[in-house]
Amino acid sequence: MRLVQKGLMLYRQGMVSQLRMSNREITATVQDVAPVKVSLDPESWLLSECSCPADYICRHKMAVFFAAYSRVGSVSDWVTVWREPIREKKSIASWGLQAAKDLVRANGNMKPDYSLWIQTFESSFDTLVASKKYTNPYIVPELFEIYRKRVAASAPIEQEWRLLYELVEAIVSFRKLAVFVDEMGFNEDVVRRAYSHLFHGMLEDIRDLLIKIGTRALPFDFDVFIERLKDDAFELLTCTAGFELERVYVYRLLWNDLFRQKAWRVEEVLKIGDRLKELQDWENPIPLQVTSAHLYFLLGNDDLALKLINQAEEAIVPYLVYWFDYFSDLKAWKRLEPVLDLFLQKVKAYLSRLDSYQSSSAFVRSALRPIGQFCSETHRDDLYERALLAMLPYSFVEYEYVLFERKLYDRWAELLAFVGFEFYDLPKERVKLVEKEQPDVLLGMLHQTAQREIDQKNRSSYRVAVRHLKKLRTLYKKLRRVDDWEYFITELLERTKRLRAFQEECQRSKLI
Repeated sequence: MRLVQKGLMLYRQGMVSQLRMSNREITATVQDVAPVKVSLDPESWLLSECSCPADYICRHKMAVFFAAYSRVGSVSDWVTVWREPIREKKSIASWGLQAAKDLVRANGNMKPDYSLWIQTFESSFDTLVASKKYTNPYIVPELFEIYRKRVAASAPIEQEWRLLYELVEAIVSFRKLAVFVDEMGFNEDVVRRAYSHLFHGMLEDIRDLLIKIGTRALPFDFDVFIERLKDDAFELLTCTAGFELERVYVYRLLWNDLFRQKAWRVEEVLKIGDRLKELQDWENPIPLQVTSAHLYFLLGNDDLALKLINQAEEAIVPYLVYWFDYFSDLKAWKRLEPVLDLFLQKVKAYLSRLDSYQSSSAFVRSALRPIGQFCSETHRDDLYERALLAMLPYSFVEYEYVLFERKLYDRWAELLAFVGFEFYDLPKERVKLVEKEQPDVLLGMLHQTAQREIDQKNRSSYRVAVRHLKKLRTLYKKLRRVDDWEYFITELLERTKRLRAFQEECQRSKLI
């Protein structure tokens, strides 16, 4: 903030001179204690430079920015817009802290009462976080942290009850925040940037608390609380549309580690089935289908679980990766294989729905790790290769490595040709090894690359084509297939006899 104010002062005092602007660079001189030279990159502050000793952003860069901005807009308006979120954030944060202090004084430590806990969490959230319609989404995380500190201050003193209190709080807070964020109406990118760390932090909290609770002998008094929490957890599936993966993940964790009674699981799967029948056309069935399948897995009814997965659309694919890890931890390889088979049937359609190469590649990397572990443990190299094939082109790097390491050079070359590699794109070390061990693999790629260069019909491309043809001649001789070479070059020269420049390059290189 101070750098902006100092830069603004330099600009308003007329200390910026010799301003030059282009699409690539903005340059100027700023008269400070000593004159400094500034060069701004319009797309990145990291690439901008100033002759002063300061790192990254300095007052001189800000002064030049304001001078350049004044050519296209109002600097005063820019400053007003910039200051508004800061003022709002400070005022709301201070109000939130005061409200939190008042609430803490009013409640003190909470006695073990489930209904009172829920009422306190919800009313505190509504008072501290949801009581104002925010224009700046980045204000909410700060208030949310104040809210969580406030409810943590009222936790029971006894360690066992404190753990349960914190678990209930994390689940209620997770649900309340998910609903609230959806009601805010911000676009998905803004929501992910502003709030995703809050949800992931609560995921970690819930997982850690479940581990701690699972290692302790629980008092009988816990039973009523856990049963009430079981009933309330169902809301995670239907409360909103956003943060779907995270909501389902929390739900599965709870049923894995806390709600272990078989009767509860049977009752819950029937409850989900009834809710699925009531779904409207506009409602997303995936969270209910995933969790129903998960409960069937927990009950040992894999056939019904697999049937549900098979009936679901390809949007269920990212949820299957969870079961890869789950069954791997149990060393239940026979149970994992049919899940993997369904994954491979659906994954190509799922990848086609993703909006970027980066997101597709990231998903494939995350899926290949547990698939690789399963195939290694069960010695199913064939299944791993099938997975790599199903996820091309995003699995290219891993597939190329696997084929080369297994010395499947003919298929390695086919893969490179499939993704559009030219001969001169290949790593030289690998070319040398293939040329030594299986040189005929390189023939097809050299033929294709040479023909593409000839098709360019210019002198420089002809020279490149001739280099590839000379390499081809060497390989044919090494394979003792001189007759095949002679037949090929004769037919090629006849077919290109009107390309005078190409014929001249062939003569110069003594191919003719």
